[in-house]
Amino acid sequence: MAVRDTLNRIENLVASASHLPLTGKAVIEEEDLVKLVEDLRRDLPQELERAEEIMRDKDNLIQHAQAEADKIIKQARVQAEQLVDENDVVIKAREQAKLILMRVRDQESEIVGGAQQRAQTLHEQADAYVNQVFDQLIERVSNALQGIHTAQSGLEQAIQILQQSKIQMNQQSVQQTYAQQMAQVQQNYQQPPAYNQQQ
Repeated sequence: MAVRDTLNRIENLVASASHLPLTGKAVIEEEDLVKLVEDLRRDLPQELERAEEIMRDKDNLIQHAQAEADKIIKQARVQAEQLVDENDVVIKAREQAKLILMRVRDQESEIVGGAQQRAQTLHEQADAYVNQVFDQLIERVSNALQGIHTAQSGLEQAIQILQQSKIQMNQQSVQQTYAQQMAQVQQNYQQPPAYNQQQ
């Protein structure tokens, strides 16, 4: 089934994604995920059409069973009319016709009941199939979305670490510059004035 294959590919994409060190976060290629979602969007209508075909088969099955029952009843009535004759023949024919009609009604009930039961089973199977497809789709897409959020969170943490490192480096640079300036001032203060050196 194409939808299930695509869902498995999404799951494998999340499982095989690279992880950021010390974060447990996964990185997923956006283009790969978008392509798989597009495949789902393309294949899902076909799966739904298959479920609709099952429902149509159910209706055709009931119609066929009803037509078969009507045919049997019609044949039974023709046989009953042929058996009708005078005196004892008429009585026997009527009795036999009643028996035939009773058997036909029993057969009709069995045929229609069986067709309805099969149609109900097909309906339940179609509903279960569609629900299973949607449940798997929701679960797999939710897992993929969670992986994307996890990867995004890891990137945000990495940016914060880089920003903090930049601030610390700038602070250290300012402190070093200030220390150099103070040392220069102290050195200038310790040197004697120029006119003392000439005397």
